Amino acid sequence: MSDLTKLTIAGARDALRKGEVTSVELTEACLAAIDAADALGAFVHKTPEIALERARAADTRIKAGDAPDMCGIPVGIKDLFCTEGVPSQAASKILEGFRPEYESTVSGQLRDAGAVMLGKLNMDEFAMGSSNETSVYGNAVNPWRAGNSDAALTPGGSSGGSAAAVAADLCLAATGTDTGGSIRQPAAFTGIVGLKPTYGRASRWGIVAFASSLDQAGPMTKTVRDAAIMGAAMMGHDPKDSTSAELPVPDFEAMLTGDIRGKVIGIPKEYRMDGMPAEIEALWTRGREMLADAGAVIRDISLPHTKYALPTYYVIAPAEASSNLARYDGVRFGYRAKLAQGDGITELYEKTRAEGFGPEVRRRVMVGTYVLSAGYYDAYYNRARKVRTLIKHDFETVFNEGVDAILTPATPSAAFALGQKFDDPVQMYLNDVFTVTVNLAGLPGLAVPTGLDAQGLPLGLQLIGKPWEEGELLNIGYALEQAAGFVAKPEKWW
Repeated sequence: MSDLTKLTIAGARDALRKGEVTSVELTEACLAAIDAADALGAFVHKTPEIALERARAADTRIKAGDAPDMCGIPVGIKDLFCTEGVPSQAASKILEGFRPEYESTVSGQLRDAGAVMLGKLNMDEFAMGSSNETSVYGNAVNPWRAGNSDAALTPGGSSGGSAAAVAADLCLAATGTDTGGSIRQPAAFTGIVGLKPTYGRASRWGIVAFASSLDQAGPMTKTVRDAAIMGAAMMGHDPKDSTSAELPVPDFEAMLTGDIRGKVIGIPKEYRMDGMPAEIEALWTRGREMLADAGAVIRDISLPHTKYALPTYYVIAPAEASSNLARYDGVRFGYRAKLAQGDGITELYEKTRAEGFGPEVRRRVMVGTYVLSAGYYDAYYNRARKVRTLIKHDFETVFNEGVDAILTPATPSAAFALGQKFDDPVQMYLNDVFTVTVNLAGLPGLAVPTGLDAQGLPLGLQLIGKPWEEGELLNIGYALEQAAGFVAKPEKWW
């Protein structure tokens, strides 16, 4: 078979079962593609020895006839997931040299299912960013280019390396994490599918924490079917994570019928933002029409507290980050600053954090510490928590009134140039305007590529589902994917 790296998970699974290809061949093709794609900055820790060892084991398992769906599938792992014996830095200098003695639950579940880890993927430092420009490894670059321009574009963030790797066919799929849109926004920017599950559906154990009440792991794949296959392998109850839900994970792939007749799709009026590009508006309208043509009932809805979502998120997320990142002090692991004679423990903390954390992480830690401080706790953090409850209630009300899923844009624009928004944090934060509500409410969200803009860059739509209803959400996404017929790929320049 030629072009092995272009296979989907479903296609590779079937070819492996039929003996048309081996996992070793598939893995070697991906490793060669990775070595030829350093210009993308996607893979930051390559693990070819581990990959080939797991591929050989997968081939043995497939021959024995007892292999799960993910067995033999080469994937990339975001650098936020702790992987045993492999650098896991969260793209930060402060975790330099950290090689965990344990495996995160999600990457462990994929390993146990026979998936092949090709290496660790680039990301924004501690998952804080929307453009993959805050990484200690340097920028990840979008494989897409705008028109005839050679300008390097962002792959989105924080899971930018994951998105770039999947879009460029360096791996068949990748893990991502989503705290305020970090799976869905990069997926939309690179023309792939990204699923953020319900909060508690996938274990957070062994994933470097950013904001513990918002973080959730999910799959980044080439198709909705692949998201269903990989998502099921990543989810499930984990007693090591107190927020993990003790619920069975259904066979999501079996639920992909494409039949959405009678399903009610809500269109929230609050997502019509001032200054929304005409192309995003047109794409959203076309999405409505495609779902209606597939038999869905389209209903205008209101989510009145949406306008408060971004400020609420940028109080709660930094507050939780400042608490979580307090553990990085240069004492037990990771980077330690060199001290001058006479320096004590306070200087150790101060210098290590000043040198180890990048500017965006420092900014968010300071914001978080400020909103949690004695004089401002009620004015900012407590008020944000109350508004978060109202945002969650908006969704509950709509779902209780019979809406099955909500259709919105995934991003306010197509991928922008690297460096374009980096010096303006507010402009950068506005990238999350359509995605943060989903994390604040703990709901599942799915980004599906549905079109190209005038410059030939991919655009995505977002579907928001009911809690624990990833199967139904994926099926509606499958219907949208079938109707949109998005098959565009970036032209290879790297």
